[in-house]
Amino acid sequence: MSTFSVDWNSPIKGLFSSKTPSKTVLKLNEAGFHTLKDLLWIIPLRVYELPNFKTFSYAQSDSIFRGMGEVISLQHKPNFNKTGKGRAPLSNITLHIKDRYSNETLTLKWFNCYPSMIQKVETMKNISFIGEVSEYMGQKQIVNPDIDSLLDQEYQRDISFWDSIPTSIKVQYPTVNSIGPAHITKLFKKIPEHLWDHIVDPLESIQEKTQLLNLTQAFKCLHGKLDYKEVLKLRNQSEERLIFEEFFQDQVKLLTRKNILHHKSGLEIKTEDSSLKKYKEIFPYELTTDQEKVTQDILENLSSGHPMMRLVQGDVGSGKTSVAILAALITIEKGFQVALMCPTESLALQHYMTITELFNGLDIKVGLLLGSQKPSDKKQTQEKIKSGQYQFIIGTHSLFQKSVEYHNLGLSIIDEQHKFGVNQRISLTEKNEGSHCLLMSATPIPRSLSLTQYGDLDISVIKSMPSNRKGTKTRIVTPESFDKFLTFLNTRVSMGEQAYVVVPAITESETQDITNLESVLDRFKKFFPNYSIEGLHGQLSSEEKQRTFLSFKENKIQILIATSVIEVGINVTNSTIMAIMNPERFGLSSLHQLRGRVGRGKKPGFCFLVNDKKISPTSMERLRVIEDNTDGFIISEEDLRIRGEGNIFGVQQSGETSTKVLANFITHQPILVKAREVAQELFSSNHPIIEHYTEQFKNNPHITKTV
Repeated sequence: MSTFSVDWNSPIKGLFSSKTPSKTVLKLNEAGFHTLKDLLWIIPLRVYELPNFKTFSYAQSDSIFRGMGEVISLQHKPNFNKTGKGRAPLSNITLHIKDRYSNETLTLKWFNCYPSMIQKVETMKNISFIGEVSEYMGQKQIVNPDIDSLLDQEYQRDISFWDSIPTSIKVQYPTVNSIGPAHITKLFKKIPEHLWDHIVDPLESIQEKTQLLNLTQAFKCLHGKLDYKEVLKLRNQSEERLIFEEFFQDQVKLLTRKNILHHKSGLEIKTEDSSLKKYKEIFPYELTTDQEKVTQDILENLSSGHPMMRLVQGDVGSGKTSVAILAALITIEKGFQVALMCPTESLALQHYMTITELFNGLDIKVGLLLGSQKPSDKKQTQEKIKSGQYQFIIGTHSLFQKSVEYHNLGLSIIDEQHKFGVNQRISLTEKNEGSHCLLMSATPIPRSLSLTQYGDLDISVIKSMPSNRKGTKTRIVTPESFDKFLTFLNTRVSMGEQAYVVVPAITESETQDITNLESVLDRFKKFFPNYSIEGLHGQLSSEEKQRTFLSFKENKIQILIATSVIEVGINVTNSTIMAIMNPERFGLSSLHQLRGRVGRGKKPGFCFLVNDKKISPTSMERLRVIEDNTDGFIISEEDLRIRGEGNIFGVQQSGETSTKVLANFITHQPILVKAREVAQELFSSNHPIIEHYTEQFKNNPHITKTV
């Protein structure tokens, strides 16, 4: 295919004369770049004005410098710590260059170079170079400069000759799937120049509404296809245009998925006021206003004739489980089964014991299915699920295995839904066509996340807390105050209360200096020889976990040394102390979740962030966020800011690979909100623009899946 006949929709291989795709094309295809239009999204790391040659006296730190000179010394030392592909030896190279126009010298350096690079520089006598100047030990240097050998006639030219030449633009591309910047640059040079004025802008018809730069201008600016003054002038506007484009595409995907769900036929589950009143009476407390409102949201979804896909979010202890149980009872009353999926066996056991006790007096059979159960017990449970003998089934990932068949699944409840990927949720809800799904999260979701990862869901929020809660006080424990902490713990336990001590690891690590369960268990048994102290972690068998947890619930164990398996859902109101060892090893949201395990009853809770060793000022600053805040939304925002955004449509969340080029929903939240508003408006009016985008991914199963 002639390069003159290609357009932006042509495959990348159309730029090459060979019919067989080159390594560059194959690697780019592998990374998701298939057409010339896709190449536009390989945004340069920088576009800068290529300066003329100057004397070395013009080389200033943090600026781009272009010079020429004579190689006066070459050193290359092997890097014994690293090897390249095929175990090729790597070396660090240092060149000392004498200025062509003065007696000054400059150092050029490259790190982890292949032997071919050494061979290249060994042949050079007079060279030109360009790169960013830095200083090391008071000496000017350029690390990883671009270099070329100079012909004698070029090297002999006077500096006034170079000053008379107009400056040009240098574009520095990133490495893409091991394809280096030089190869990417060569690829872009193959794109016919006339194409740059014919980039289709799908949002052109609403440019007045969005007040955004045209897509042609934006790409030309970012790829250095404009005058350098124009590049500087339009850089920010160009980036904003592409950020909007990325967010807008994601929002259309989310709205498409939501639209498909709302038009799909679902099980119609209606209830009477008398039934709802009867089921509310099983709780030893009255529902809060927020719980009542969320219950009504769920009832409307269940009776709508379309599959429910609702996320209930609320801080730890706000009463999400009570609302979910009400939804389950209403579903079971109409002859359907309910599955409750939990991220850990400990939480599944907790729910099983709580719900079994709560259902005492109701004619409902509750089953428990865990991965660690004996094969014979598992098989028996699966048979009862298939026959419909079990109406309420509680378990972990085992609930969505192919071997598990449901008699008539009507509602899937997924606790701590962020612990699961979308594909896992899909596997469970697809067990019965048209069934409903209720997601629960005790990690308050910041607005930016609610517009991205959860933008296709209906969301309900429980903000108010039950009135009988006393809350929890949080304190950071340092090596100096460790003994005071032990004294306080002893006092509270001697009063009949119980304590959790959470550790980041089960056994000692050879590579990491972190507190582990085995050593803490031994230490605390020596600290408190008169108390019953046991360990709980994920490697115990199902029977051992159940026995340990039941003993703790019955106060036969006073201090429970555990890993983060107790992070979510565990509810022992007599436990008032949460001590977290090595707290800097946990995320802020995890610390907040763990703190939520205490202060759940009529007694106040106490959370201690225990550092028996010195930690960095940065880690201490993070812990202050937990010590000073009880609002989960503030904590989750801070946690999100520290951790970064992750991959919105990544494999873990939806199975689809998607790389954000410029957009970051934390730092670009105003643009995200604008993209959401525009997408919703255009979607509701069936604007042709929406069709343009939906056409691109309507056959993508990761978009059209309804979860």
